[in-house]
Amino acid sequence: MDFRWLNIAVVAVTLGSAPSLVNSEVSASDLPDFGDSSGTLISPVEERELGAAFMRSVRAQATLIDDPDVNQYIRQLGGRLVSHSDAPNYPFTFFVVDDPTINAFAGPGGYIGIHSGLILAARNESELAGVMAHEIAHVTQRHLLRAYESAEKLSLPTAAAMIAAILLGAATSSDAGIAAASAVQAGSIQYQLNFTRANEHEADRIGIQTLGRANIDPFGMPSFFERLHQSTRLYGTANIPEFLSTHPVTTDRIAESMQRAEQYGKDKPTDSLEFQLERVRLKVLMAKDVRALLEEFATLAGKPGAGPENRYGLALAHWRNGAFDEARKLLTGLLENDPDRILYRTTLARVELENGQTEQALERYQNTLKLYPGDITVGRHYAAALLLAGRAEQARDQLREMLRNEAARTPDVYELWARAASVSGPAWEANQASAEFYFLKGNVQLAIEQLEQALRHQDLSQYDEARIQSRLTLFKQTLADRQDK
Repeated sequence: MDFRWLNIAVVAVTLGSAPSLVNSEVSASDLPDFGDSSGTLISPVEERELGAAFMRSVRAQATLIDDPDVNQYIRQLGGRLVSHSDAPNYPFTFFVVDDPTINAFAGPGGYIGIHSGLILAARNESELAGVMAHEIAHVTQRHLLRAYESAEKLSLPTAAAMIAAILLGAATSSDAGIAAASAVQAGSIQYQLNFTRANEHEADRIGIQTLGRANIDPFGMPSFFERLHQSTRLYGTANIPEFLSTHPVTTDRIAESMQRAEQYGKDKPTDSLEFQLERVRLKVLMAKDVRALLEEFATLAGKPGAGPENRYGLALAHWRNGAFDEARKLLTGLLENDPDRILYRTTLARVELENGQTEQALERYQNTLKLYPGDITVGRHYAAALLLAGRAEQARDQLREMLRNEAARTPDVYELWARAASVSGPAWEANQASAEFYFLKGNVQLAIEQLEQALRHQDLSQYDEARIQSRLTLFKQTLADRQDK
């Protein structure tokens, strides 16, 4: 068990001791009872609520990747793994942190963060899935809450101050908070080292089992760990990947993982085109030198046997360099060979939109939604395109329909809704959408101010007024709880 797990566990109980923090639609009957002693510390509903509070803290302190296509892929891969885990009905949430380091972490309530650097470092889908399965196992085996049973004597205010400095690597709000975090770390080192081995080995074992059940090459986990382990020998401990700092890997642990993977055979898929496409997409979107990137993908795409991911990367590089016609030609060719792939459709529509082919782009989004009705990624792209096309009212209708799906209730969707409502009206709806955006981003005070503005409008129905008032009460209680801590 590493520092992160111990400290999240303590913070989890800190948050969980407060009254209801979010308007959760998950009931106790929807969440599994894992049956261990940690269940006496916090109920399943409280765990879900503290997870939502944890996620607000993450959004407030870290930059997350907001690309809908990359996020959709991570959610789908995570969902596939969870469906074959020991807790297939547990409400996990997967997100990507904009951070070049190779790392991943699990927070309370099943919130799993994947660093962008980890996705780019993985050579195939099984390596990425191996890390994700490992983090999922940490949650399903209740390592977070079990850790607290041995750490319950730690000061809760001190533990609360540690979350930013330790989990996300960000500075806390005060020097005192940093000093307190350092003191707790020093006093807990021996405990955490003793606990790490058992939990990490268990997460390996359960994670490899999940990979096998999901029909993903189980050797992805140990092979990735081995590659990271070897890199420390080549480049020294000064450049050790962050993942190895928080998840210590030894040769014995790698060998044991290899033996466990042998039980599931070597005939399972190692990679997928979707992984390679999304990895390329992330690389292009994050690149600072887009001209060098264009040269790189032009070379890759020109090689004999070049895969579609290289041509897709070249298309994105042309797009980022403003060569829309070249990008459109490449994407059109990819789409002809694979006409149902959402990623090709939405990327081509985006290029058409920026190239002034507005009607063609909107029609492509509409046709894609007909093929995949209710798809959140396509719907978000379409709403953003409608806004760019000056069709705010249509965008508002699209977004309101999307928000019927709980999975769509993310900051970026609420932000689009606020923009659409600010143009099309009603004005109070723009305030309401902005409030939900700020709340999810961790700025509760601004969320409160937006709802108070919404209530001052005269055109509110009794139903809308009651609904906004209910959220305002919740937000004020959340702020009060935070200030008390």
